[in-house]
Amino acid sequence: MAQKGEFLAVDLGGSQLRAHQVKVFDDGKQSSQLESKFYPTPKEVTQGNGAELFGYIADCLSDFMETRNLKQKKLPLGFTFSFPCKQTKLDEGVLLEWTKHFRVRGVQGTDVVSSLHRALQKHQDIDVDVLALVNDTVGTMMTCGYDDQRCEVGLIIGTGTNACYMEEMRHISLVEGDEGRMCINTEWGAFGDDGALDDLRTEFDRELDLGSLNPGKQLFEKMISSLYLGELVRLILLKMTKEGLLFNGKVSTALLTKGKIETKHVSAMEKYKEGLSNTREILRELKLFPSEEDCVAVQHVCTIVSFRSANLCAAALAAILTRLRDNKKLLRMRTTVGIDGGLYKTHPRYAKRLHKVLRRLVPTCDVRFLLSQGGSGRGAALVTAVALRLAAQRRRLDAALAPFLLPPSTLQEVRDSMRAELEYGLKRETQAQATVKMLPTYVCGMPDGTEKGKFLALDLGGTNFRVLLVKIKSGRRRSVQMYNKIFAIPLEIMQGTGEELFDHIVQCIADFLDYMGIKGARLPLGFTFSFPCRQASIDKGTLVGWTKGFKATDCEGEDVVDMLREAIRRRNEFDLDIVAVVNDTVGTMMTCGYEDPNCEIGLIAGTGTNVCYMEDMKNIETVEGNEGQMCINTEWGAFGDNGCIDHIRTKYDREVDEGSLNPGKQRYEKMTSGMYLGEIVRQILIDLTKQGLLFRGHISESLRKRGIFETKFLSQIESDRLALLQVRRILQQLGLDSTCEDSIIVKEVCAAVSTRAARLCGAGLAAVVEKKRQNRGVERLQITVGVDGTLYKLHPHFSRILQETVKELAPQCDVTFMLSEDGSGKGAALITAVAKRLHNVGQK
Repeated sequence: MAQKGEFLAVDLGGSQLRAHQVKVFDDGKQSSQLESKFYPTPKEVTQGNGAELFGYIADCLSDFMETRNLKQKKLPLGFTFSFPCKQTKLDEGVLLEWTKHFRVRGVQGTDVVSSLHRALQKHQDIDVDVLALVNDTVGTMMTCGYDDQRCEVGLIIGTGTNACYMEEMRHISLVEGDEGRMCINTEWGAFGDDGALDDLRTEFDRELDLGSLNPGKQLFEKMISSLYLGELVRLILLKMTKEGLLFNGKVSTALLTKGKIETKHVSAMEKYKEGLSNTREILRELKLFPSEEDCVAVQHVCTIVSFRSANLCAAALAAILTRLRDNKKLLRMRTTVGIDGGLYKTHPRYAKRLHKVLRRLVPTCDVRFLLSQGGSGRGAALVTAVALRLAAQRRRLDAALAPFLLPPSTLQEVRDSMRAELEYGLKRETQAQATVKMLPTYVCGMPDGTEKGKFLALDLGGTNFRVLLVKIKSGRRRSVQMYNKIFAIPLEIMQGTGEELFDHIVQCIADFLDYMGIKGARLPLGFTFSFPCRQASIDKGTLVGWTKGFKATDCEGEDVVDMLREAIRRRNEFDLDIVAVVNDTVGTMMTCGYEDPNCEIGLIAGTGTNVCYMEDMKNIETVEGNEGQMCINTEWGAFGDNGCIDHIRTKYDREVDEGSLNPGKQRYEKMTSGMYLGEIVRQILIDLTKQGLLFRGHISESLRKRGIFETKFLSQIESDRLALLQVRRILQQLGLDSTCEDSIIVKEVCAAVSTRAARLCGAGLAAVVEKKRQNRGVERLQITVGVDGTLYKLHPHFSRILQETVKELAPQCDVTFMLSEDGSGKGAALITAVAKRLHNVGQK
């Protein structure tokens, strides 16, 4: 531990409030220096309200800094708080319940660190940062661990009692991670609250419990700690007196008064030599008149009560030591217990009895008891020193990820920019320069349920090619049946000549028609062609340019429908009626539109991203006619190519763009789609590793490889069901040797990148639904979006965040999201069916 510096610590929970100044030196000897001041904790503070308690602590701290001349320094503070708390971070702890003599109103169930923080802010004269909340037991273990590396148990036997120990991470299911150890605060004072100790509890224990501030709680503590031992002795003496066994049966007012016998009296009465005379004196002060025999009997009662306390404590400690030994799989174990607390330190025989009984219970453990010097204050300072280092790391991580957190105002700007770009793409005079191309698809209607017949669909968009036969039935027994066959497209054909490519496609169609036995029929066909196309009508599509690894020659600038028709003619085996060229996004909208007539938007969020929607003809200046609607394929992946979202692009986005196949193009897609998210994550991980925040500062060979981080890994890493162990396994598969801390950071990086993607995508979609609302001229719009794409379907959070963002940014639209089934196959057939229906209507 190379922690060095100056720290403050405040310790609340014992009989006094303690303030400490701790200096930690990094001099190889690990020395530290402690200066302390003690303050009383009056009843109005321990049983008042929260604001008074934390105000009092802040006042004491201010006084302490005054006396130590520290007011001009900004110092980190460790807060030792000896009550059961639920901690999720070092600097946060929610009080579960008060114990011992504390019962302050309005604190239970709240974070005590922020309460102290608020109280300190009222002191303009001091600048203190509360960095760590430490349980006194843990503080004790840390303090002793500083002097003895073997210390792995902390024990308090004082006003209250508790223990902590170092548990293997793999056994702690409440915390993610399985490497190394974490300190567990047992809160063993509550042992027996479930009835486990009922056989051992006496009538006196029951009576004491009923008269306490927290009946039924902390039953083990009430048999052990110094807050209760004196009271147990009083109850026993009272009963013995009433039965005539002591003081001639004469009860004094003092003996009837709760709290008149304290543990300090019990300690005094058990002293080796002067115990007897102490006993006589104490009893006389209680207005009892003891004989010699009375004094001996009272001493005996004290011994029984305090010895039982030591026995119970030894038994519980033996359980912890046995567990430690089992965890380590050792036959014999040497270990150190750091110990603190007034009862252990001041009672004349307590420590000896505890040690002796423990040796008998766990003969295979050689235990050294180390008294904590300076209580838990030094430990709190050491924990704070660690917290200080972690806080600095945290700040650097936050700084790297900050550009990914898009505030609502930024998302509104993105929505408004997208809206403006949609308009540019629709207007005749700006369309040529527009980045969002807003291509007309000549799909002018949605399915109305009357579609019927047999249709063929072709789906070309990747390394596979599908041919489908789709049978659509109308009327009451409306249904869609599909038969399909998948054919591979060899690399030499993807990158050969256009003729070879289309001859291969026709060969596949012929195989399929033979296979289905329908070669004779001239079926209508829809062709899903997932590459950017300029359409002049529904059955004409000019290829703008190949993407996704296709490079067939003599195709760009040609009409794909003509090329397909010519290839069919060359083969001269069958004829087809090619009705429609379809974009997969439009197919997605159509498939959902068949199920839900309200669906007028299609969204793809997968390897790439795109949106289409039904636009009023009167708004589409690039196409003649003002009646009805037409589906517009926005090709929104190119949003931002004119620089309009440059202010939200990070240095990591620029790296990814520069290393891509089409630098400067598809900027929005590169921030939102599956093909690029893993690459953004990889760039961030490289940067964090260079800063020494990850993988021990070592950039491995695999981290240098482009594309190792597939998007499916993001989905796996961010899955809530995955423990960090599995995250580490995924990282190890990628050749990244990670610790648990690394895994936590990687998970956070993935979340930052995918959350931004979902929010940006949501902002874009909000622009589209808001446009639809204004087109219809309604106050509230009800609309359905048909969605497809692996990112939307498989990522654990993407769809939820996308939906929330649309709700925030288009509050007047009620948007339903519907998963599309096979937009490129079934969708193409439906578009063909609708086109045939509209064509027939037109001919009548």
